Amino acid sequence: MRRFAVILPAAGRSTRFGDARRKKIYTDLEGRAVWLRSVQPFLNNHDVGQIIVAIAEDDREMFESRYRDNVALLGIDVVVGGAERADTVAAALAHVKDSCDFVAVHDAARPCLTAAQVVAVFALAEERGAAMLAVPVADTIKRVEDGVVVETVSRDGLYLAQTPQVFRRDWLVEAYEKRDRTGKAATDDARLVEALGRPIAIVAGSAFNLKITTQDDLRLARAVLAVQEEESSGFHEHPFPEEQAKWEGQPKMRPSDLFES
Repeated sequence: MRRFAVILPAAGRSTRFGDARRKKIYTDLEGRAVWLRSVQPFLNNHDVGQIIVAIAEDDREMFESRYRDNVALLGIDVVVGGAERADTVAAALAHVKDSCDFVAVHDAARPCLTAAQVVAVFALAEERGAAMLAVPVADTIKRVEDGVVVETVSRDGLYLAQTPQVFRRDWLVEAYEKRDRTGKAATDDARLVEALGRPIAIVAGSAFNLKITTQDDLRLARAVLAVQEEESSGFHEHPFPEEQAKWEGQPKMRPSDLFES
């Protein structure tokens, strides 16, 4: 059985979020911090061998104080990230267990990911070596210079990248070892792996799998979670029906039993 390590980069500055008191990943989202909601879909996946959250040095004391119990209960490894996203992922990658064959990187600010999406992207990554969630561009794209439209860009074949992005561990390690040679800003991990000439397969994502950047995104996330909660009848969905069957007759556990905000 293949094992997957999951990295959640959580060292960003949240400059566009508009709340000087708290970073977006630590903001309450329906009774739970955003980053805790982002990690939740990986918890019941038996292919996950390790979860790493990479935080900012400035947040270390606060994180230890506020989330110590969550980290201990869920078996999460915590590392300190760097100044840029790529530095943060690299720091976490250095702590991945040898037993993990694949590495998934998921934005700590994407709290509406589902367990079913995790299963799908894991399966395709195992088959093809690398896979990511993405959605086709639906809107008309305009290229703008100095506030004026200069070109309408064809949206054919254009996709919006999401996470998780999942890679063979050796591919991602090689990509990070060579990242300074590419001269490209690593806005996501797929770009670094692409630079090696490695193909990355696409799994259909969802507009619901949104990334929180602004306060408006937080409002949208609340609406999405309300829909997901209604669809799942309030209980944590299990990605493997055969495993769920083992628990028939056992007391059901709600997600809120595992987390504190």
